[in-house]
Amino acid sequence: MRPSNIIKGFFAFILVLGSLSIFAQQPTINYFRPWDKSGLNVFESPKSEITPFEGVKVRIGGNFTQQYQSLSHESEAPFKAAASDSTKNLNELFPLGPGFNLAAANLNLDVQLGDGIRVALENYMSSRHHSEFWVKGGYIQIDKLPFFGNPEFWTKYMTAKIGHFEVNYGDAHFRRTDNGNSFFNPFVGNNIMDAFATEIGAELYFKHPSGFMLMVGLTDGLINGDVKSYEGQAYTKGPSILAKVAFDRTFGDDFRLRLSGSFYNNKNTIRNTLYGGDRTGARYFMPMELNYTFDNKGNITGNTVYGTQAFGPRLNPGFTNEITALMFNALVKFKGLELFGTYETASGLKNGETAARTFGQFNVDLLYRFLKDEQLFVGVRYNSASGDLTTSLTGVTVNRFAGTIGWYVTKNLLAKVEYVNQTYVDFPSTDYRYNGKFNGIMVEAAVAF
Repeated sequence: MRPSNIIKGFFAFILVLGSLSIFAQQPTINYFRPWDKSGLNVFESPKSEITPFEGVKVRIGGNFTQQYQSLSHESEAPFKAAASDSTKNLNELFPLGPGFNLAAANLNLDVQLGDGIRVALENYMSSRHHSEFWVKGGYIQIDKLPFFGNPEFWTKYMTAKIGHFEVNYGDAHFRRTDNGNSFFNPFVGNNIMDAFATEIGAELYFKHPSGFMLMVGLTDGLINGDVKSYEGQAYTKGPSILAKVAFDRTFGDDFRLRLSGSFYNNKNTIRNTLYGGDRTGARYFMPMELNYTFDNKGNITGNTVYGTQAFGPRLNPGFTNEITALMFNALVKFKGLELFGTYETASGLKNGETAARTFGQFNVDLLYRFLKDEQLFVGVRYNSASGDLTTSLTGVTVNRFAGTIGWYVTKNLLAKVEYVNQTYVDFPSTDYRYNGKFNGIMVEAAVAF
């Protein structure tokens, strides 16, 4: 990429940020993770009441993210002639060039409905994979029981979450980019093996002031509702069981430690989407995507468009029928120095498979946040995912290195620049990703309120 392209993209973002006005004072919502910088490194919703309940309050919030991208990609996959046109190569990659990506936007409605009772409705107004306005999910959160006389034990320690929501598996989903919401991610991309799903169900939390937390949950195991009967069929609608234990405590003024372990299991379902539940698309546009779409006979059916091929840089192990997943996370923060790590392993089957496969990943973010209120940050990330993608594509690995520089211009405005390099290891020569790689620069600007 030319330096002039980087400079042009960066200053275009600064102009966008400078043209935005700061929104009016929002009403206070209790037991709530803010969408702006004050929600950074907040995981589960806090068990604290900021103001006494004085009636119904509606908070309208949102997230907006715009990107400038300059990536290049390549692979060593051999020429594979199309059946319909022998001069065209089915292993040809999409012709990448620098430019602006489609902007992403979220609309969030948070309502203090009652004393200790909050309702959330999260929406995608613009996303890469779905062009229409659509609802991510909605749920009710109960931190008090006013209809039972507000028992002290529940008020102090318990939280219930009921509805269609982002399941609380692992800590990485609290730091990932969710369409227009990129404020909590110091980098641009999410994990290579991206655990994120919205399901219908309930989660029950025990939160102790010492920093200990325990969660158990039960969901339908599907991304949508389904009332069809599958009696007598090989695949059914088995529920997903979740559990999480965490310890999160600050020692003195400068040192914070959070450790967590999460479990997710579904023994038999028609279509689980724990690693394919993000319907908005990956944040890198079109690297390692093929230029042509084709049928199973090798006939070209068209050119690839990035609205339909939206998830290329990730690896989805496709455990759609049976899945058992474990994730362990650690956050260590001393003054401005911050380390966040993920170790994850998952095994399961997709529909039609009989032998279980295993896939896992390791990720570490090392950051330094500095200046007043930690406005600036620099950091590096290393992410490696490996395992058996299918019964025939085994032992493959994808490695990613990223470096980032970011600036919280205000608590509502963020600009960041990332260099990313991703490599594909041990893919066979019959796969288009054979010895593949992509690298380059991403510039990102975000608004959150």
